[in-house]
Amino acid sequence: MEKNEFSKKMIDILNSGALNLALAIGYKVGLFDVMAALTAPATVTAIANRSRMNSRYIEEWLGIMSSGGIVELTMTGDTPHYFLPREHSSFLSRDSKNGNLGVYTQEIPLLTTCAMDKLIEAFRTGDGIPYSQYPKFQSFMTELADAKHRKTLIQKFLPTVCDGKIVQRLTEGIRVCDVGCGGGTVLLLMADAFPKSSFFGIDILPEVINKARQQADEEGISNVRFLVRDSAKLEQDPDLEGVFDYITAFDAIHDQPSPLEALKGIHHMLSSTGVFSMIDIRSESQQAANLNHPMAPFLYTVSLLHCTPVGLVNDGMGLGMMWGRQKALRMLREAKFTEIEVFEMKDDPFNFHYQCRA
Repeated sequence: MEKNEFSKKMIDILNSGALNLALAIGYKVGLFDVMAALTAPATVTAIANRSRMNSRYIEEWLGIMSSGGIVELTMTGDTPHYFLPREHSSFLSRDSKNGNLGVYTQEIPLLTTCAMDKLIEAFRTGDGIPYSQYPKFQSFMTELADAKHRKTLIQKFLPTVCDGKIVQRLTEGIRVCDVGCGGGTVLLLMADAFPKSSFFGIDILPEVINKARQQADEEGISNVRFLVRDSAKLEQDPDLEGVFDYITAFDAIHDQPSPLEALKGIHHMLSSTGVFSMIDIRSESQQAANLNHPMAPFLYTVSLLHCTPVGLVNDGMGLGMMWGRQKALRMLREAKFTEIEVFEMKDDPFNFHYQCRA
């Protein structure tokens, strides 16, 4: 790349980074939801009145949005009017269903706040960064899970597992475990939809387990339990052997300091007729094979700021988010899973579905 070309690329990077931050702010405070409801271009004052926010801050934010091509600016005399096109709001508002990309704009700014200083130090020491450094990120992940799973889990994902047979078994009543359950969104959705089945959530963080328990109580869901457990030690518990008929792990394995031990633990817990669904990032294991991945820089950055550091705690493996299909298949086989199939997910372009049996 020539000098002038790279100069332009750097300018594009600086503008895009700034735009991402401003998008995150707009999403967080709800301005995209306000603007998505507009049927015609509106003034700063009108937008401020509808949002009940400060007009001066909104004016400056709209300068970013309009110059960045997110919001349309038209002039009526000397007065600017702003409008969020429908084809833009379909990706940016909270009503965007599975097309919601606005929620992801929060990720890099949030992780920077949580871990930047620790990460710079870790480059020198090689140390991992514990989950305790990321309390706000846990809340974000709950929001992300809500945005993703509430629209797709029951209606679209589960009917694809074993060609729909898992839905039939869930309806009849089986035992289900979600490893790395976080705030419990996946389990609570399944427990509510399939009252004859029993659901168990496992996570190493007591604070998220407590929140999940509280949420279950508030929703009146009684067929679900949440347990504080280390996934790397599940294989050591004889009481868990062959207990579960269906186990899920949503974007959880790549964060484990001991991912192979976690997979062996899942194999240990799975019944002889059980099914394991590992949903994890859609990538290849060699960086060279990801050069044309449309979101590779974003995903590698999230991995650098969170997934790799938490995976390096206590001399962990530090897989990182972009561990890739080849390494995932190798580790699943090493954990003794069989009938391993890899599916692209129509309603989740970020992930692969690794479906396998014990």
